[in-house]
Amino acid sequence: MTGLNHDPVFVALVIALLLGSVLGVIRTTPSKWLVALGDAYVELFRNIPLIVQLFLWFHVFPELLPKAAGDFMKQDLPDIVPAVLGLGFYTAARIAEQVKSGILSLPRGQTNAGLAMGLTLAQVYRHVLLPMAYRIILPTLTSESMNIFKNSSVTYAVGVLELYFQYKQIIEKTNQVLEITIVVTAIYFILAFSVNRIMAFIETRVRVPGYIAAGGK
Repeated sequence: MTGLNHDPVFVALVIALLLGSVLGVIRTTPSKWLVALGDAYVELFRNIPLIVQLFLWFHVFPELLPKAAGDFMKQDLPDIVPAVLGLGFYTAARIAEQVKSGILSLPRGQTNAGLAMGLTLAQVYRHVLLPMAYRIILPTLTSESMNIFKNSSVTYAVGVLELYFQYKQIIEKTNQVLEITIVVTAIYFILAFSVNRIMAFIETRVRVPGYIAAGGK
């Protein structure tokens, strides 16, 4: 997010995909306490605006830690780290919903068949349910991948030198509002469109006939 380098956004996306997948899976398991834990996470992170979460990460969370750890976060830890974590954890809650929907859209018989063949529940998820679920939810994952790039602009509010922050800085120095706005808009469009095309290519290669989206048949 610093300048035109959006590598940290990719890191946030990886965090969101991994954590969101875990949360989506545990919310479909027979374990009531795992389901409750996953539901609590999703409800918490989905219902608090991203900008509020970022302020909590930057200004509240360090105060709750022991003094040494809090001072490290406030003084030594690069601002980009809590920004990436905030983006990743927020988007993970949204991806968890998609993964859960994808798994629940599959026939119950697939789970029973896997268990009848001697697979453990974990193996059923790994070899049967998740490969199908990911294919089904690829269109919605595309949207979330694009959204995380757009949501990265919110981090300017906590002082991260991302693209929108520098956009404001350049305008203040040059007063060339129209020209800078066009350039920045084009950059956001190129980034989002590139992600869209990459995900669309993957979707066409792994699409399951008869399924067009989560729950769609």
